[in-house]
Amino acid sequence: MQTLALKTPGRNGSAARVRLCDLDDLPVGLGRPFVVAGRAVAVFRARDGKVFATANTCPHKAGPLADGMLVGHQVVCPLHAFRFAAGSGECDQPNVCAVATYPVEVEGSAVFLTLPAA
Repeated sequence: MQTLALKTPGRNGSAARVRLCDLDDLPVGLGRPFVVAGRAVAVFRARDGKVFATANTCPHKAGPLADGMLVGHQVVCPLHAFRFAAGSGECDQPNVCAVATYPVEVEGSAVFLTLPAA
C-alpha cells in the first residue's frame, strides 16, 4: 500500500489535490490501495477507462475494498460481495451505509485524487 502525504494541503479548510500514480499502475477491473493524508483509499479503473476512488473499508465487516473488484461501475467487497456504486458509494444491500467517494481526474497519464477538507 502506497502512503502519500499532501504536499500542498488545502488552505482554510478547502479540498486538497494529490497525484496518486500513473494510469498504467491501476489494473483494469481491480483495486489498488493508498493512504492519503491518513485516509485509506481504494482506487479502481473500470474496463471503460473510468477511474473511481472510494474509502478502502467496507462499512459492513471492514473488508478491504481495494482487494475487491469492479463489476461495471460497482465496487465488490471481497468479504461478503456487497456492492457499492463507484460514483455515489451507495450499497446494494438494505441498511448498510454508503462508503465515501472521492473525485478523481486523469490528466495525461497521471491520476489525481481530491480530498475534501477534514
